Amino acid sequence: MEKINRSNSEFSNRLPIKIVQFGEGNFLRAFVEYAIQKLNQKADFNAGIAVVQPIDKGLVNMINAQDGLYTLFMKGVKKGEEIQEKELITNIVKAVDPYASFKEYIALAKEEELAFIISNTTEAGIEYIASDLPTMQPPVSFPAKLTVLLHERFKHFNGAADKGLTIIPCELINYNSDTLKEVILKYCTDWKLGQEFISWILNNCSFHNTLVDRIVPGYPKDQIEEYNSQLDYKDDLIVSAESFFLWVIEGDDELKAKLPFEKTDLDVKIVEDMQPYRTRKVRILNGAHTAMVPFSLLYGNETVKETVDNAFTGEFINKAVFEEINETLNMDKQELASFSEEILDRFRNPFIKHLLSSIALNSISKFKVRVLPSLTGYVDIHGKLPLHLTFAFAALIRFYKGTWNGQSLPVNDSEDIVSFFDGLWKSDDYEKIARLTLQNKSFWDEDLTEIPGLTKAITIGLEEIDANGIEAGFAKFQERIK
Repeated sequence: MEKINRSNSEFSNRLPIKIVQFGEGNFLRAFVEYAIQKLNQKADFNAGIAVVQPIDKGLVNMINAQDGLYTLFMKGVKKGEEIQEKELITNIVKAVDPYASFKEYIALAKEEELAFIISNTTEAGIEYIASDLPTMQPPVSFPAKLTVLLHERFKHFNGAADKGLTIIPCELINYNSDTLKEVILKYCTDWKLGQEFISWILNNCSFHNTLVDRIVPGYPKDQIEEYNSQLDYKDDLIVSAESFFLWVIEGDDELKAKLPFEKTDLDVKIVEDMQPYRTRKVRILNGAHTAMVPFSLLYGNETVKETVDNAFTGEFINKAVFEEINETLNMDKQELASFSEEILDRFRNPFIKHLLSSIALNSISKFKVRVLPSLTGYVDIHGKLPLHLTFAFAALIRFYKGTWNGQSLPVNDSEDIVSFFDGLWKSDDYEKIARLTLQNKSFWDEDLTEIPGLTKAITIGLEEIDANGIEAGFAKFQERIK
């Protein structure tokens, strides 16, 4: 079979470059390129993407060898039904390595129809590096590279107001575009690029915070023969992703007009404030993951799918989400229920083996951010403890003992946290273990023993887990704290 490219396929025409994308990895190719392809198909968006390799080593040569073409496989579960789809992505016009060809990179600034900057350079990508200079070809950091590109565009078009760009970072940090904008303006000042350029950025470019959500395993090396058997061409850039797709972008009616996603069937929400959606994701998806890990591992499950498929652990996590976590979120209840069903479908995805042990990293800090606000929020609303989240908290503390039924548990945390629990579990005084853990402000930023009944409930949870295991222990726990 021949390697896919534009000369041996029907996609010989290249679209005009309307988007410069920093990052060429699996996530962007399975997420942004897919979204833009839908806009091109459904809304006559007519947008081509120039992909920029943000670091010295990357996939530019492989992408150019296939003229930007590659196959996206999407697999998942929706309302209990398995979904499998594939699509040839055709909107990458070129891939540019600024380290190998800085002139080709800087020429992107002069593209007449360029309108958007999109990025995903990892959480560490939006950083300020003091040693970066405008004379470097290229500077090291992504924000410095972007500042150079914006300045070149400003100069080339003589500061024309209609040549400003819409900047949409997808890095997984909160307030990602606010952070990026702040770093760019610092470079403008440090490099003395002038007030006119700063005003052009502030008045003619727009920055939009985002939340992105799609699991992208990437290149399916373990099943590559199975994937290749579905193609009649050779593709070195196959990327696999789950079917679920969510993109929340902060913006107004002007951004909705620029990105007419309402003409597609994609779940893209352009909203004034994305924080409720971020909170929803952190509390429900991430919170359910973090809450399930200790009690499910102690129960004997190994994967997320096993957890939601099992009669006991599945009902436990279902009730924790629908009856406890969702109760604390100030959003439309029907929308929360629909989102929660989608999350549980994602957890059931048979095409993704998500090990509980891989989610166990830094469980204490994750519990503080993802689960504790739901627990305390439930207490504030109902004046009582949420049964499932409280028992999950007890299971978390028991998990940090590090062993269960003579076997090691996959505890993976900082040395000071591991050592705290090592010392604590030398005792068999469950009340002391509960009290000292809940009092530890370095874990929770507050003294949790002040929550009425929590110390007693955690103590009972620890006693029942050790005496009766997870399933029978939870039944006894419910009886004792009523």
